[in-house]
Amino acid sequence: MTTTTTEAAPVIKNWLPVAAVSTTLVFWASAFVAIRHLADTFHPGAMALGRMLVGAACLSVVALRRRPLPRPTAADWRVIVVIGVLWYATYMLALNAGERTVDAGTASMILQLSPIVIAVLAAVFLSEAFTARLGVGLALAFAGVAIIGFASGDSSGSRSVVGVLLCLIPVAAYSISLVLQKPLSSRYAAVHLTWLACSIGAIVMLPWIGQLVGDLRDASASEILWLVYLGVFPTAIAFTTYGYALQHISASRLGISTYVVPIISIALAWGLLGETPPALAYLGGVVALVGVAITRSRKR
Repeated sequence: MTTTTTEAAPVIKNWLPVAAVSTTLVFWASAFVAIRHLADTFHPGAMALGRMLVGAACLSVVALRRRPLPRPTAADWRVIVVIGVLWYATYMLALNAGERTVDAGTASMILQLSPIVIAVLAAVFLSEAFTARLGVGLALAFAGVAIIGFASGDSSGSRSVVGVLLCLIPVAAYSISLVLQKPLSSRYAAVHLTWLACSIGAIVMLPWIGQLVGDLRDASASEILWLVYLGVFPTAIAFTTYGYALQHISASRLGISTYVVPIISIALAWGLLGETPPALAYLGGVVALVGVAITRSRKR
């Protein structure tokens, strides 16, 4: 029994990051659908604040019980604040606003541009080479987004094009935050990092507290439960499991793993909301993902 347990330990340890990534992807995919479902009930800022408050409350229960508590340096605090403002406030606000006119599947396809933005950031700020392969991939990726924007505008009017542009803001916020969080992930527990950043995001969104109260008064019990779901599962749990995975998997590999999110989001949106992206948007999504794949490929 002892030998079997000892042999199984490395296998379990190796599979834990994979399980963490899988959990994250499913919950994040469901978030696009939940946001779309609540778009007519909660204003973008109110939804983001409600989600962050629920997430921060859940994380506090776990984070405060885990010792030792984090004691970030001044430099680390600055990075954590930037992550909180970008990923847990700006990202949420822009995505909520974008999904008021863009369906969940389309929004999830647009956010898969993140790996290519990470590659560009590395070229600009880390002195990595800006290769012809990166240039071609970048051109294809944004051509794909242009096709998605045309498809959305053609079927739903110019407001959908604005929604597509708003969905590009989370791409930048996520990419920058992922690069910033990677060094911190080796020094702090995932639950502590998520708790601090989520709490900062909630504080940043506090100006929308009045709007949240008003929206909650008009919301049904089911819609409030959907908002709670956003705070507990795609936020408190998924961001923590993602932080854990970031400790064991490279940032680029994690970025590539999110390719499966649109597939899950489109399936969930079709099953729960009865909506799918415009036909031409699928083509745009494929073109964009081909561009991303080119930038991540290596010569033999």
